Amino acid sequence: MHARTSEGDGMATVELRFSAQPEHVRTARLVAAAVARRAGVDEAVLDEVRLAVGEACSRAVGLHRGHGITAPVRVVLTDEDKTFSIEVGDEVPGPGADGRTASGPRDAAEEDADGEDDMGLAVISGLVDDLEVSSTDVGGVIRMSWPVTPVSVLP
Repeated sequence: MHARTSEGDGMATVELRFSAQPEHVRTARLVAAAVARRAGVDEAVLDEVRLAVGEACSRAVGLHRGHGITAPVRVVLTDEDKTFSIEVGDEVPGPGADGRTASGPRDAAEEDADGEDDMGLAVISGLVDDLEVSSTDVGGVIRMSWPVTPVSVLP
């Protein structure tokens, strides 16, 4: 697992990259919860952050493993002014307009995997109010965000 942190322009970013192994999903959840807490996400929402990140990372791991992709899963956590956002990216090309993937026609295993993807996305959408899912010919991204409670500074 590789982690990188940067700060600038009023924004703090933590980036994780990990091999597509299920055991790394737990670490990603723990890091996301810690960064969310530090960013000011309400304590009552931290379990939702943990669960949503776990689902998104498990989905990315499953996609990588199912398609034989050895590239790492990417997780980017960003603390902006009033928003905490998380992006989970995979390297699996999205389906074309004709329902084919980059590797050709879809088989039964790919159809089953799509059912699991849909279930995972349904769980995530139940946990996150602000959710974007995108897919291109180079991979997919799930972007989730939560409001941040401003920390008041006493004079």
